[in-house]
Amino acid sequence: MCEANSVCSKKYKEWEDNEEIQIFREYLRIPTVHPNVNYDDCVAFLKRQAASLGLPVRVIEVNPGKPIVVISWEGTQPEEKSIILNSHMDVVPVYEERWNHPPFAAEMDNQGRIYARGAQDMKCVGMQFLAAIRALRRDGVSLKRTIHATFVPDEEIGGKLGMMEWVHKESFRELNAGFSIDEGIAGEGEVYPLFYGERSVWHVYFNISGTPGHGSLLLKGTAGQKAHYIIDKLMRFRENEVKRLENNPEFTIGDVTTVNITIMKGGVQENVVPPELNVCFDIRLAVDVNHLEFENQLLDWCREAGGGIELEYDQKCPYVKPTKLDSSNIYWVAFKDALDELGLKVKPQIFPGGTDSRYIRGIGIPAIGFSAMNNTPVLLHDHDEFLKADTYLEGIQIYRKIIANVANA
Repeated sequence: MCEANSVCSKKYKEWEDNEEIQIFREYLRIPTVHPNVNYDDCVAFLKRQAASLGLPVRVIEVNPGKPIVVISWEGTQPEEKSIILNSHMDVVPVYEERWNHPPFAAEMDNQGRIYARGAQDMKCVGMQFLAAIRALRRDGVSLKRTIHATFVPDEEIGGKLGMMEWVHKESFRELNAGFSIDEGIAGEGEVYPLFYGERSVWHVYFNISGTPGHGSLLLKGTAGQKAHYIIDKLMRFRENEVKRLENNPEFTIGDVTTVNITIMKGGVQENVVPPELNVCFDIRLAVDVNHLEFENQLLDWCREAGGGIELEYDQKCPYVKPTKLDSSNIYWVAFKDALDELGLKVKPQIFPGGTDSRYIRGIGIPAIGFSAMNNTPVLLHDHDEFLKADTYLEGIQIYRKIIANVANA
């Protein structure tokens, strides 16, 4: 809390008048919210930002209605591998009745908390990238490597029509990318989480067929019996992962495989044993899991349950090597030097969810996920998502140092 109203009023006025805060809040007010996102206003806004920076901008559509905006700052040695500063334009849905502030008004209270969907995930990072570029250009700083600030669609629904396809197109290869920086997660204490890899997302449907009949009988080989077997096996696997996480103080959630039932469907009437049941599991495979062995285990369980079970994958991400955080990665060395010079404490870890970095790493380009937010509650996808103005402004200075170091590596 502010010590006195006059102090609050003065500080609030400073935040409100700050150019970068104004730009950030304007971006937050554009409701690029799922489902059925319309990106037109967002693209127009980003074009204005490119113009204010005096930088060229391209709009690429790999898929209709799914624009990718690229703002580029050519380096003094453009033949060198470039640096991608990636962010996504879309945000997840809101339950407005659960918010104490309108989710797309970007209201700011007297403590500088800016409330909006996307305040943490991740419109902040996209605008901080541009703000850092603006500061570097104002100060006449030259960078060896070209910078591409990329703004992509549909990350919040898996990036299937955005980054996932784009990395395989000529328009992406033309960027000549050598390294990428993308989003991370806020740190609740002094330490900043830093992400160098991601688990593989598998959304697996077990389509289970069995003996149908009257609900008063004890039929053999019912879909329910088979479903029980599969669920039991995966829940036992889950319990083991919980124990591994609890017993290793160095582990974070990204170091284990998570298993959760997310959808169960089937049946037509209370007294009819159904011929089919469907169970969906959200599985995030840890980076040390052999994918072939894990899939074979699922198939073995299906056979042990009695057969008649088909696996269907809505999502089945392949294994992707984590980014190396050692001297062999010149970009990491430059990134780490910037952190050390700033006196920042970071904890390298595997990202618990999924970001577009997995597609960039998947084609052999090293990538780091890092959001310049600490001492901040983690509110991505939550009600009353906010970021403090001072934290946002400090993040700009952090990215400025990181970008300069990495682009001159």
